[in-house]
Amino acid sequence: MSEIKSRLAIIIPCFNEELVVQSTVEILLGVLDEIILKNKISEDSYIYLVDDGSKDKTWAIIESLREKYGARIKGTKFIRNYGNQKALIAGLLGVREIGCDACVSIDADLQQDENSIEVFVDEFQKGADIVSGIRNDRNTDSFFKKYTALCFYKLMNILGVKIPKNHSDYRLVSKRALDVLAQYPEEGLFLRGFFHEIGLKTSYVHFDVKPRKLGKSKFNVWSLTSLALNGITAFSIVPLRIIALVGVLTVFGSMLLTLEVLFEKYILHIAPAGWATLVILLAFFGGLQIFCLGIIGEYLGQIFNEVKARPRYIKEKELV
Repeated sequence: MSEIKSRLAIIIPCFNEELVVQSTVEILLGVLDEIILKNKISEDSYIYLVDDGSKDKTWAIIESLREKYGARIKGTKFIRNYGNQKALIAGLLGVREIGCDACVSIDADLQQDENSIEVFVDEFQKGADIVSGIRNDRNTDSFFKKYTALCFYKLMNILGVKIPKNHSDYRLVSKRALDVLAQYPEEGLFLRGFFHEIGLKTSYVHFDVKPRKLGKSKFNVWSLTSLALNGITAFSIVPLRIIALVGVLTVFGSMLLTLEVLFEKYILHIAPAGWATLVILLAFFGGLQIFCLGIIGEYLGQIFNEVKARPRYIKEKELV
């Protein structure tokens, strides 16, 4: 009796990637063919592309690739741009519906080393439900992006969300993990935190990041900040507890300051000095209050989005 081989799907989120999407698909088809020849995956493995509301010719190129390669190319097109995380979720749930034993998500610019996919498959066949890609370094990032990313990972670990440093959305996920994902309906799901929270067997594979050959990254300061805030508020309530602690310490400090003023006035019989100190304290605590309100506002925003229960995304077209 012949051994049943695993069916692998490769998910590629795309947003205005007309310059690279065709070459990326052809390279990844070559990677699939090599792994198929080694009898590690089945011949009906495929690529699933998610067009996240592109304004260029990305979807037209995807359709032409479908005509050229047939059912090896599948995908969906959003009616508008919803963001990278929702495109990834659409891809994960999409391949679950079509059918696969495991899937790998990778960026359209192919900066992540595509040859690591075979290593991911090896780890999956050893029993891992999740195989997370870890960057060897951040040499291809700007100074700002490199150090803000490191700060983010350290902050997440401090807040109790144990995400490995330099972890990315380049990962393999088993059918079992996809079934768990389907049980999470929340709108603002942060995938890097989610896949570490569910507790399935996880392996790690380190890979190199290549410079981008064509086009430019679609992540900017705003989108990265939004992703970071979503990750923090979706998986930790520690910031709210810190605010409560700051409130307690502030009340305690104000009581000590009050005792000092009363002591100077009624015991030492001197007028309390320090107008500059008063102004500084007012400015400091005013800023602190606004900062704390901002954190609370982020959590309220998360609740607001979840309570509305709107769909994560709307599909315009689909190739299955």
